[in-house]
Amino acid sequence: MPDGASSDHPAVQKQLDRLSLLSPGRDILGLERISAVMEKLGNPQNRLPPVFHVAGTNGKGSTCAFLRAAIEAEGLKCHVYTSPHLVRFNERIRLAGHLIADDYLAELLEHVLDSSSDIAPSFFETTTAAALLAFADTPADACILEVGLGGRLDATNVVENPVATGIAALGIDHESFLLAPEEGTPSEPMVRIAWEKAGIAKPGVPLLTQHYPEKMDDVIAAHCDSVGALYLPRGEEWHAAIYEAQLHYRDAHGRVNLPLPDLVGSHQADNAALAVAMLRHQDAVQVSESALKAGMGWAQWPGRMHLLMSGPLTGLLPGDAEIWVDGGHNVSAGLALAKHFADHEAGSIHLVIGMLANKNPSAILSPLKDKLASVTVIPVAGHDAHPASAFSEFRGQLREASDAAEALKGLHVEASATVLISGSLYLAGDVLKANHQVPD
Repeated sequence: MPDGASSDHPAVQKQLDRLSLLSPGRDILGLERISAVMEKLGNPQNRLPPVFHVAGTNGKGSTCAFLRAAIEAEGLKCHVYTSPHLVRFNERIRLAGHLIADDYLAELLEHVLDSSSDIAPSFFETTTAAALLAFADTPADACILEVGLGGRLDATNVVENPVATGIAALGIDHESFLLAPEEGTPSEPMVRIAWEKAGIAKPGVPLLTQHYPEKMDDVIAAHCDSVGALYLPRGEEWHAAIYEAQLHYRDAHGRVNLPLPDLVGSHQADNAALAVAMLRHQDAVQVSESALKAGMGWAQWPGRMHLLMSGPLTGLLPGDAEIWVDGGHNVSAGLALAKHFADHEAGSIHLVIGMLANKNPSAILSPLKDKLASVTVIPVAGHDAHPASAFSEFRGQLREASDAAEALKGLHVEASATVLISGSLYLAGDVLKANHQVPD
């Protein structure tokens, strides 16, 4: 099944089964098919509430979460489209504050598939079309779209009139797609990544970005100039810094001091700052300073540096042992994990890892290696994953287990132990479901 999609609802599963048979796969880039699909549906992407469009390698989902939290803290209704889901497919489409209902989701998927059978859209193109159709037909004050892959050729880029666009942290990921040879594209990998993400820029629309190395910054600026977008990079058009336990933000409109985000990880302040910058550089959706402050605590992004609460999985370990879940799978994510656990002693963390076969095990293992007491390798249900032999660079206790529960049972740890389950968002979803923490 593409993207690990399944549903307990028979009508939804029927459409997902159809999609698995008809779709050529989710990672097919290009706007030709999605444009044709939208034309058959009456171009609902042109009837959306004010759109905030977010790209990036890491942090784009958290940025969307902060946007949503601030907008809802203002008392407004917001649509959100993100991917992938963790447990239920419905998590991808949030309508005016609520996850899309099963019956409506099944109806939308059926309509999109029936309307586009001669086009054979990909999994992601079909789900994007369904989301945009739902967003056009359901009243709301704002709409947040997370890019699925890249930016320039991503299906969400069929939306031509956002009120603000943003690019979060950048790194190397999805190399086979985003670094595929193509005439006229930058040759340096990170510059190419920046160029691909900059493809969401639109004429007359502000593009807010984090701070990047000069060559990456230059290629984004050049692209914005070529399409007539307003390039507003961090460090030039807006500024943010952490000191005295606050996030201090300033731009041409003034200053605002915000509480630090409740989301775990110092990098979340950067994601929050980008969301603030996007909101403050558009006029279609008015969000007050008090709502921005409330959003710092309201934002939720499950499966990313997520501390498990009491449940079936946590009950397998003694006392006050902590179990952290993070779906990170690339170098940037590994470095963020290492930063979060920097104060832990050497050999104090037990890693349970399940990583897809097309990802690099060193991305997570190398930054954490000195902190690890043991590594237990588990499969990722429904996906090809690395075996234990792929983690041979770790010279300590290396084990295998059939799933997260068996891995935890095999750990002989003290009551104060720290366990990290990481390597895949699909695995993170399985863990949350097993611990009865299904996102809502």
